Amino acid sequence: MVPASYLYVPGDRPERFAKALSSGAGGVILDLEDAVALAAKADARAAVVDQLMKPAAIELWVRVNSGDLGRADVEAVADLPGLTGVFVPKATVASLEDLRAITDVPCCALVESAVTLLELPKLAAADGVVALAMGEVDLAADLGLEPSPNEHEMWPLRMQVVVASVAAGRRAPIGPVHTSIHDLDELRHSTLALRRAGFEARQAIHPTQVSVINEAMTPTEEEVERAEELLRLADAADGGVCVDEHGRMIDEAVLRSARRSLDRRRAIEPN
Repeated sequence: MVPASYLYVPGDRPERFAKALSSGAGGVILDLEDAVALAAKADARAAVVDQLMKPAAIELWVRVNSGDLGRADVEAVADLPGLTGVFVPKATVASLEDLRAITDVPCCALVESAVTLLELPKLAAADGVVALAMGEVDLAADLGLEPSPNEHEMWPLRMQVVVASVAAGRRAPIGPVHTSIHDLDELRHSTLALRRAGFEARQAIHPTQVSVINEAMTPTEEEVERAEELLRLADAADGGVCVDEHGRMIDEAVLRSARRSLDRRRAIEPN
């Protein structure tokens, strides 16, 4: 299963861990960074370590801190049986090299700074990186942006991340959080836009967002039926030129998109 949603839960709120694990998210991110006050970092790390000692039916990631605190985080969780990998904040080539010197656990590089944007090709291709993810609150602050309601200021940056992911042969990137917890209609609208733009998952900050993200990131029955029909027509043509019911030519690019839709549906809903 490839997660369509990743739900953050503060590492210093262990009483919320069970709810996050049962939220329907494909992955849970136990957060040791922004969601945890400095005075609570040690207690949060201990709670996260305790959780990662237990088996889990879904992916469990840890968003570690930066710098010395982050290195201590990685050392504490790297060998625990429940860990899937770590989310690296404000990722740079240098910070990933520091991480690799400690452990070879998979990592997701958060795109949260101008430096990260400039290093995207190297970051995406770095050993251990399985995906790039948008961290747009920090990114906008670093760039001095004030995104408008339609977020058009962010789209050129998002597409750089899509291109870097594809060029490096990585999985499609993970979209940003939607900070308006109760605006589920806008969450659905923007998540569909992210999927059309080449993202395959999205981060969430509240359990109520998970089902909306899962639905929007999953190809619909209509899309699956359309993809299957295109592949049937191509098979019937046995390598020759074929057209659909509207007279539009079906070429290899169209078939690649159809296969991607089917693969995505199977990955999210393997049964």
